[in-house]
Amino acid sequence: MKNNPIVGQGTSLHQWQRSSQLAQLPDTDILQLVPEGSRAVIIAPHPDDEVLGCGGLLQILAAAGRPLQLISVTDGSASHPGSASWPVERLSTVRPQESAEALRRLGLPLHSLKWLRGGFADSQVAAREAELCDFIERYLRPDDVVFTTWREDGHCDHEAVGRASAEAARRVGATLLELPVWTWHWAAPEDRAVPWERARKILLSAPLVARKRHAIHAFASQLEGDPLVGLPPVLAPNVVDRLLQPFEVVFI
Repeated sequence: MKNNPIVGQGTSLHQWQRSSQLAQLPDTDILQLVPEGSRAVIIAPHPDDEVLGCGGLLQILAAAGRPLQLISVTDGSASHPGSASWPVERLSTVRPQESAEALRRLGLPLHSLKWLRGGFADSQVAAREAELCDFIERYLRPDDVVFTTWREDGHCDHEAVGRASAEAARRVGATLLELPVWTWHWAAPEDRAVPWERARKILLSAPLVARKRHAIHAFASQLEGDPLVGLPPVLAPNVVDRLLQPFEVVFI
């Protein structure tokens, strides 16, 4: 992966809508990927990645009664470097709260959802990757289906979490499914760096997409930048639009 690919406006939704690679992806049933008796484990680098990457399929799994385990690796406190409005101390409290509200908006059963916070430092996960792998392994079972960010997603934490999750899943014999999140920003519509042969679409109904949109808007900190220090919003409107297509993609 090239250095710092998450710059500029990125690939537009319109460009992705014209992608022949994306158009010809086979679709799959999430309830077959997570069969009855299996647990879905969602490993998110930051509090919001679980909604951005798989907010739709989470709704389907919850409605079907599949057990869910969420692991938030960091608290996302490095999203606004240098900001007096969004300092680290505020973000470390606010971002997990935003995530909880987003999951409530998705209709997830928060009373029964098992949720672990790893406490790893935002933007520095790679430095403790081996430790993270051991941490994740402790909470996995052989019949789990693990969802995490793609190992080549373009953000240092996403990639480190993807690698650590892949190794932990391998050790216990769990199934790994990877989610592109920032890939939609830096990749070109026909980009050969994307493993299209492994990609599958999970189709989302209009109500599922609407709830996902509502959930994304719980992340107030990420929808706001800080002009005083030259920070644009992390979740600018074009970023949000790309993540709200009528499907989600997993790499099997």
